Amino acid sequence: MSPAARRRIRAVIAAAAVAVLFSALSTLLSTLLGALPALAHGFTSTVYASLVSPQAGHVRTELQLEYDLLVVSAADYEKDDPLFKAGTAAFEAGDAAQQAAALDSHADSVVAYVTERFGVTAGGKACTPVRDGGFTIGPREGVPYARLTLDYRCPGAAEAHEVRSALFAGSEGYVRDSKTIVTYDLDLKTGSTALDAQHRSFSTHQSWFERFWEFFRLGAEHLLGGLDHILFLLALIAGSRRLREIVLAATTFTLAHSVTFVLAALGLVEVPASFVEPVIALSIAVVAGWHLWRIWRRRSHATDLETAGHGHLSLDRAGWTRLAVVFCFGLVHGLGFASALGIDQAWSWTLLWSLLVFNVGIEVVQLTIIVAVFPLLALLRHRRSIAGLWTTGAIAAGVSAMGLVWFVQRVLGL
Repeated sequence: MSPAARRRIRAVIAAAAVAVLFSALSTLLSTLLGALPALAHGFTSTVYASLVSPQAGHVRTELQLEYDLLVVSAADYEKDDPLFKAGTAAFEAGDAAQQAAALDSHADSVVAYVTERFGVTAGGKACTPVRDGGFTIGPREGVPYARLTLDYRCPGAAEAHEVRSALFAGSEGYVRDSKTIVTYDLDLKTGSTALDAQHRSFSTHQSWFERFWEFFRLGAEHLLGGLDHILFLLALIAGSRRLREIVLAATTFTLAHSVTFVLAALGLVEVPASFVEPVIALSIAVVAGWHLWRIWRRRSHATDLETAGHGHLSLDRAGWTRLAVVFCFGLVHGLGFASALGIDQAWSWTLLWSLLVFNVGIEVVQLTIIVAVFPLLALLRHRRSIAGLWTTGAIAAGVSAMGLVWFVQRVLGL
């Protein structure tokens, strides 16, 4: 077989492979579009619990719970329709005093719901909760939160306390699930932990590694479960020609989102989700579209993109501009990561370290994705530059389309 014939056969095989890949991406896109409500942010809730022990046998707990979710969940659990009507009317009126009054007038139902799902034990024996004072309402994450103080009386002194939380479970049907961020000063120990559907309880005897592991796991799961952040990363990978480019892009993205993540944790930055979420979606479309635009601009010379690169760190002007764009969008993604834990005010240094571990979990998954995907694309580009170009173009097209759909949906509140 002549060399020309072999080249034509390889070209046909490469084209077929790209067609199959593009078809698979189209199918994936259609599937994901049908699952958008389950993948968008905002379908989980965060509960905040602060526990201290003023004296032996006494655990004072302050809970902060999303008001409207508390109303519907407690009303449904206790079959208290008047609570639902009064609480919903107060929520729609936006009157904090009216909201607190609605909860106070149906305190038995609300407290029954909360104490059934949140509990404290000492030495393996259940502590008895007693409500201390009335409900108060305050803003958090841009929505009203109800504050409830419970005094738990425990049977005698104990070396360890266990805290359990199953508040706002996904099985109730109102949110996908919830997590409870706990800070505590108990048993001569201070710390923080995160409880969710997979880990409903913790003991003050847990090691610092076990407690920090919860936040590391939450960070990893958030990136894996957040399709928008993964697609942004895929857009970066598709548009990077060499290893140094993806390393620089990923490092720039990491530095940017770490800055805003920490600033949000310190309470120095607060941006509403109504701005953050659409911009995250737009960033996906822009970064993916950047690669498509470069392919279109070069047209017949587009394969030069697979080998081009000059200047400092082998980046041309477009490469540096791309890094600047990635950095700006990374700042917004950091606010998205922060909102995953409902960060909107200054927290203790103990909890701040836990949140940094949450960020490390994000970075480990991000690095894993790069290590898994980039070498495959680099090998394809090296062996068959045309096939590599069409493959990255197909990925960028699918990612850009998804980003645009999300942007429109988030702007319109769909």
